[in-house]
Amino acid sequence: MVETNSAEGVTRTLASYVLEAKFEAIPADIKAKAITAMVNWIGCAVGGSGHETLDVAWAALGPFAGAPQASILGRDIKTDILTAAFLNGTTSHVDDFDDTHLKTAIHPSGPVLGAILALAEHRLVTGPDFLHAMILGIETECRIGNAIHPEHYDVGWHITGTAGVFGSAAAVGRLLGLSVQEMCFAFGIAATQASGLRDVFGTMCKPFHVGHAAKNGLSAALLAKSGFTSSEGIIEAPRGFANVLSTKQDFAKITEGLGDSFELATNSYKPFPCGVVIHPVLDGCLQLKNVHDFKSEEIKSVELKVHRLVLELTGNKEPTTDLEARFSIFHSAAVALERGRAGIAEYTNETVNDPDVVALRSRVRASIEPGIEQDQIDITITLEDGRVLNTFIEHAIGSKDNPMSDSDIDTKTKVQCAPILGDAGVEHMIATCRDTLNLASAAAIAESATP
Repeated sequence: MVETNSAEGVTRTLASYVLEAKFEAIPADIKAKAITAMVNWIGCAVGGSGHETLDVAWAALGPFAGAPQASILGRDIKTDILTAAFLNGTTSHVDDFDDTHLKTAIHPSGPVLGAILALAEHRLVTGPDFLHAMILGIETECRIGNAIHPEHYDVGWHITGTAGVFGSAAAVGRLLGLSVQEMCFAFGIAATQASGLRDVFGTMCKPFHVGHAAKNGLSAALLAKSGFTSSEGIIEAPRGFANVLSTKQDFAKITEGLGDSFELATNSYKPFPCGVVIHPVLDGCLQLKNVHDFKSEEIKSVELKVHRLVLELTGNKEPTTDLEARFSIFHSAAVALERGRAGIAEYTNETVNDPDVVALRSRVRASIEPGIEQDQIDITITLEDGRVLNTFIEHAIGSKDNPMSDSDIDTKTKVQCAPILGDAGVEHMIATCRDTLNLASAAAIAESATP
């Protein structure tokens, strides 16, 4: 017999909080962090809008799309809100450049903003209400993630997809004015759609999970609003979300301190467009390259000592596509040392198959080192002339102990989006996001992010 862990009333407690929380009770610094997360997310969505993943998805789904209710960010296209939520959520993660809740590895903004931005173009949502719903949605998904991490992730679930659908349902449910009963049902409808498997990392399906969570959470709240029923205690039920999808459940992490502490306070942002566990190797390799100014052909070998999760997630030694390269520590080390940078251009199909990068990649080795944390790495480069160069990265740039500033994120957004929106267009988009508290309609955010 399978033993299950129960904490009666968790789903209803969370639903009640989401619906009853007061915007004025949200600390000013959390509101500011939410706006920063929005700028980062919309930059990723617009920046990813030119990827072939969107071309393929729109070619498949466009012929069946509904009325033009919401924008595809970065494109001159409008479609129904469910399709828009899916596609914008997907493109925001296609470059793996979006935010990360480091405690759980959830990418929190995509599912939530993908859903509520589409809704805000269909019905009036003020800027403050939009921001509040965003904060509550992120709080919901991250607290649920805290309760089941790391066992849920370790067994193979992609937690952004599975927990993210609760975030989008909560945020949309708040904006729709659901009752507590309806929000419980929305969580039930969301949970029975929770999905995402880590085996698809390195393919179009990883960003698909984010779009799927945005769309399914949106549909869950819409269904609940219209009277669609579900489980009333889906999070804690013996055959519910936490007990079925994880061998560990700590329900106190969902309910304790609701309204007093916020998971957005620990959100982090990526300086590099790849899996977050790769960032230490990029940080370290770029530092060594800048300090010692060696050429790639001078490198005899590269030895990386890493956390166990690094090889589990990014151990692809021979990637051939941009999506695969984002999960290859070997490509990342090689391209950083060969090019001296690690931006979007270093993760294109062309760069992944560049003979110079491929040749250097074969000289990179990685091994698990006990005691190394996820944001740390020990790098040793041996040069052909006998010199041995070493660095230890204590906290990679972008981690909670070495964060990016708002100015860094604005610059990142400009680099991503200027080719699509133009310099003035990006400036306007960033200014619109940072003025969210004064917006009469949050639809202005989507309007600023389309050509």
